Amino acid sequence: MSRLLIGAQSGWGKSYLAQNVTEHNIGNYDAGVVLDYKDEFRGLCEPGDGPEMVHLIAGPDELAWSARDWHDLLAGNPPVVLARHRLTDSQWRELSAKVIKGARMLSGSCLVVVDEAHFVAPQSEGYPEVIDGLATTGRGERVSSAWVTQRLSMLDKTPVTQTDANLLGGFDGDEITRVSDAISGYPAEIHNPQANIEAPEDLRADDGTGPLRKFEDDEGNTIGSEWIYSDSSGERRRVDTRGMEMETTHYSPQGEPIKV
Repeated sequence: MSRLLIGAQSGWGKSYLAQNVTEHNIGNYDAGVVLDYKDEFRGLCEPGDGPEMVHLIAGPDELAWSARDWHDLLAGNPPVVLARHRLTDSQWRELSAKVIKGARMLSGSCLVVVDEAHFVAPQSEGYPEVIDGLATTGRGERVSSAWVTQRLSMLDKTPVTQTDANLLGGFDGDEITRVSDAISGYPAEIHNPQANIEAPEDLRADDGTGPLRKFEDDEGNTIGSEWIYSDSSGERRRVDTRGMEMETTHYSPQGEPIKV
């Protein structure tokens, strides 16, 4: 992994997949941090067979920390899940910038996972240059990054277009244009579950299905979904998360359905 984009519409299993990717990769780095916007990744820090990680709260007190403070914390501890607490979006962006700067100061390798990345590098607002640098030059500093979002249209184009690999799931029609910015070599409409399209042969489901699908149990809970993995080497494949193994617990709650 160097720079990975993970994206799908709400309810597609995006944060579960991001936690799975983190669990299976974080041990390959000297340090790591998950910028956890909604405190969904704390299961990574529970005792068990998963990676050794530390769960920390990032609130108003931590907002005053310097990049050097974050560098020292990351250098002196196992990988950290940093959960946002009582911070506005702009404050979270400010804190994230200092964490990222601290990570880029490390002498060893580091993985930075940016959850709900459209709040950290928004398309419609300015954001600190150090965040942009993570998406463009982090690799040269031995810093890998994973950018996780459900709103590609709200995420700045730099993280979308500078990644080396993509894991993209289903999106509604309004987001498909932005999917086109991230991929090449196959039609973006495959990512629209409602589309009537034939997928390239190597990206079809086993039953010949074209568009990506989400799978639910009888109670409407998501039990798996399909994704397209593609990278700069030209590799691409359809991924089905059903049966995907993960040692840690994921705490992303599903909203209650609205009945009419």
